[in-house]
This record gives sequence, C-alpha cells and structure tokens, in this order.
Amino acid sequence: MISWLRKLFFGNKTASTTEVSHLKNSEQQNENTNSETSIKHEKNTDNASHIIEAPKTDPTTMKKFLIAGLGNIGPKYENTRHNIGFKVLDYLAKKEDLTWETVKLGDVTTYKSKGRTFILLKPSTFMNLSGKAVKYWLDKENIPVENMLVITDDLNLSFGTFRIKTRGSSGGHNGLKDIQAVLNSGSYPRFRFGISDEFSKGRQVDYVLGEWTPEEEAALGERLEKASQIIPSFGLAGINNTMNTFNGK
Repeated sequence: MISWLRKLFFGNKTASTTEVSHLKNSEQQNENTNSETSIKHEKNTDNASHIIEAPKTDPTTMKKFLIAGLGNIGPKYENTRHNIGFKVLDYLAKKEDLTWETVKLGDVTTYKSKGRTFILLKPSTFMNLSGKAVKYWLDKENIPVENMLVITDDLNLSFGTFRIKTRGSSGGHNGLKDIQAVLNSGSYPRFRFGISDEFSKGRQVDYVLGEWTPEEEAALGERLEKASQIIPSFGLAGINNTMNTFNGK
C-alpha cells in the first residue's frame, strides 16, 4: 500500500528528474561536441596558416642556358689547342650567323633554338680566372648551374674525342680548377674536347699553347661541326641523352 502510494505521488517526479538529467547530459554532450569541433576547426585553421607553398619554377629560367667556351684572348692564342672552347663557340656563331658583343668579362652572343635560349660566353679573364666570368654571367642571367655547359680541352683524350659529364674534378685543368673554386663545387656539366698528349716530357705547356698540326687542322672542321651539335642537344634533349649520343664519338 505504501509502495503504491509512493508510486502514485512520486513516480512522475522521479521520471521528471531522470528526464531532466538526461536532457542535461544531452546538452553537455552537445556542448562538448561543439567545443571539440570548434577546437578542431581552430587547429586546422592554425595549421593552414603555417603551410608553406613550394616556390614556383620560372619556366623562362629553365629554358635558358649558359655555354662557356674556355680559352685565352688575343691573336696570339687564337689557333692554339688550349682555345678549343672558343673555337667551338666561334664555329656555331658563324654557322648560325650570330654577332659577338664585347661586354663585361667576355664576348657574348645569344643563340635560340626551339624555345631555348643559349647564352654563349667566351671569358676575357684568361683561362686561369675563368670562374669569375662564369659566376658573373650565371648570376646576371639567373641561370641555374645545372643549365651551364663548360667547353674545354683535355690532354687525356685522343684528338677530337668528346667526353661530356654532369660533374667531376678539374683533372688538373686550370680553367676548370678556377670555376670549381669560385662556385665552391665541381657539380656542373662540362664538355671535354680531346687534344691528345703527343708531347715529350716537360713540354706540356708548349703543347697546349701550340697550334694544331696540319693533320689536326684538316680533321678539325668535321670535329667542330659535330661539337657544335652538342650545344642545342644539351638544352633540348638533356644532359643524359647528350652524353649517350656524343660521348666517345
């Protein structure tokens, strides 16, 4: 009887208390959910504000190349073995009817092929200070070092043999040695043109600064034509394809 009376008088109140408790719990859960959502949103917003976008590559920079042919200035050295870098560029300039301009640290002309621009440089610093001119023109034209090709002579290769590499040591070559010192790196493409080592002991300087023999002179035209093809290939086909096509040829 007492139990029945309690249910009669307090049953609804208990139910009401339970209902209120349930509502409070629901409200609390909603509050927590909203709070968590808000915190997550703030965190995401905060993270988004710290996202650093990768720098965009300038397409014009990637289509521009510096071709530095090494040598010594003046008529005295014009037809010497050591000046083969100049000679390759002179051959290409004549073939493409380009005009040289004497500017800061060298003679420069521009060769264009299929959307690529090649800045041809003959440094006026003399061979042993080639790095100064190379660095200046890389910076001036905003050209990445991997887009530079240095052309030089090589005693360790037989006459007219080509060796193109993506990097390497100076191999005792003073021009390459100075470029490496100025750039603080040997990681730049180079094209070595073989001049052979047909000299007697102690005569190396005389040999590299000497003129071509009649036999070499006769074969030089064909070798220069082939060498001139390496320049557009470097910019259009890429260094690896160029190495595969011309190395040892």
